[in-house]
Amino acid sequence: MAVQDSGRVALITGASRGIGYGIAEALVARGDRVCITGRNADALEEAVARLGADRAIGVAGKAHDEAHQAEAVERTVEAFGRVDHLVNNAGTNPVFGPIAELDLNVARKVFETNVLSALGFAQRTWAAWQKEHGGTIVNIASLAGLSASPFIGAYGISKAAMVNLTLQLAHEMSPGVRVNAIAPAVVKTKFAAALYEGREEEVVRRYPMGRLGTPEDIGGAAAFLTSDDSGWITGQTLVVDGGIFLNAGVE
Repeated sequence: MAVQDSGRVALITGASRGIGYGIAEALVARGDRVCITGRNADALEEAVARLGADRAIGVAGKAHDEAHQAEAVERTVEAFGRVDHLVNNAGTNPVFGPIAELDLNVARKVFETNVLSALGFAQRTWAAWQKEHGGTIVNIASLAGLSASPFIGAYGISKAAMVNLTLQLAHEMSPGVRVNAIAPAVVKTKFAAALYEGREEEVVRRYPMGRLGTPEDIGGAAAFLTSDDSGWITGQTLVVDGGIFLNAGVE
């Protein structure tokens, strides 16, 4: 049975695989059209083919590159006539170790990709469509941004900034644009593999729900936050963590 076209359009960054692709799948399944971005043109092409070339386009580039941000928004509006939803999912975590020894150039790279790119995309979608027509923004934060995150501190700090960016944008862009964040725990993706590969059974034991997250879990949350069902929700960070926060402080 064919999916009825919702008439809505989403721009999703970092969406050739993993969480971003899971979100794209969820929005396409409900009838949205999507523009997805990513660094690898071949991976994007494959993702677009899976989503359906009539429902999706891809724009390759680096998330923190302002020219890429402009191109992605322009091509979305060119292809589909609008950009109702922005999902800021692009992120990086290139370093593992204590922040007391962190190379500040690496920290700058983390913030450029994880935070400044999200702000840049938000500014551009606001100017191109949302200021006049409304819409939603969903920022993909992390549980690492809500607590201490040993050995991935730069990533955690950047995701804490994403939570506050969500508050700032929600305040400034209301009432026309709702802005929320999702803070996942460990989701089974290539990006997070170092956090569970080789010891998944041990890691899973910490989760009351008895499993790690999947991209589909985050896709469902993003679909809700970009839908009319969440029409009175803005400035919030939705924790999607399989219950692991319940064990905070428990030995």
